[in-house]
Amino acid sequence: MRLGVLDVGSNTVHLLVVDAHPGARPLPASSHKIELRLAEQLDADGRISPQAEESLLRFVESSLTIGEDLGVEEVIGFATSAIRDAPNGEELLARVRKQTGIELHVLGGGDEARLTFLAVRRWFGWSAGRLLVLDIGGGSLEIGTGLDELPDVAISLPLGAGRLTRDRLVGDPPSADQIRAARRYVRAELGRVVRDVVRSGAPDQTVGSSKTFRSLARICAPETAESPVRVLRRADLTEWVPRLATMTEAERAELPSVSIGRARQILAGALVAEAAMELLGVESMQISPWALREGVILRRLDDMMSAAGPGF
Repeated sequence: MRLGVLDVGSNTVHLLVVDAHPGARPLPASSHKIELRLAEQLDADGRISPQAEESLLRFVESSLTIGEDLGVEEVIGFATSAIRDAPNGEELLARVRKQTGIELHVLGGGDEARLTFLAVRRWFGWSAGRLLVLDIGGGSLEIGTGLDELPDVAISLPLGAGRLTRDRLVGDPPSADQIRAARRYVRAELGRVVRDVVRSGAPDQTVGSSKTFRSLARICAPETAESPVRVLRRADLTEWVPRLATMTEAERAELPSVSIGRARQILAGALVAEAAMELLGVESMQISPWALREGVILRRLDDMMSAAGPGF
């Protein structure tokens, strides 16, 4: 069947159309997205701005038209921390439902961590052993670790690149004092959960998912046609953080895999990634092409298989 997955993230709003069947690998057929950056478009009370609301509604409406044209049979819609944390999030969800008929399900932080972990496990397989999975979104950082398809530990922290930039890294570039304060804050937040993560056991493989980790891997070790980037090394990242700190947004946008829309956030993402790798004892990590969106698809296919009953 052809599924449409509408992902209302804190940075990007994305419609992914896939051909998906239980027991088979989902195959992308079409992609439609905008960098709306909901995590940054908030008023003084933390409410999502009217302009962002209108942009989201227009995108959902256009996504439905695109889905119909492409033969989508079912649309799965979900939203993450930007909607979850906003005081007017429920109002916005109700408005989307009324005007478009789309039900956007708000995922909790733990749900994000578990579904991302599921996607990474399916991509790397059982032979990867115990996984440690890190995902930096616009509004939150998700951490999951375990041996099975669902993690033993699933943690969400308010350390998204968009949120950190909006709240603590003002300026182009931000001041050295702001960067030091942001670094202390990130490490203090991570320090509260390190014990919960490490006591579950040392990982056989650490994996980073999300656009932030992919961008950082390409910045630290630019890919070539012969050698695509699949690894982020902490030593390389540590060398790059001071360089990113002194760059303007325009200069960051010239780096590999950094769009104009994400150039403002990449420093915050680097601070979070470096801190997480250091405090969790990670020297290098693999980069996963699958993340939360694919986890949502896989869970839906699993539910379909369960509903169909045993095939023997």
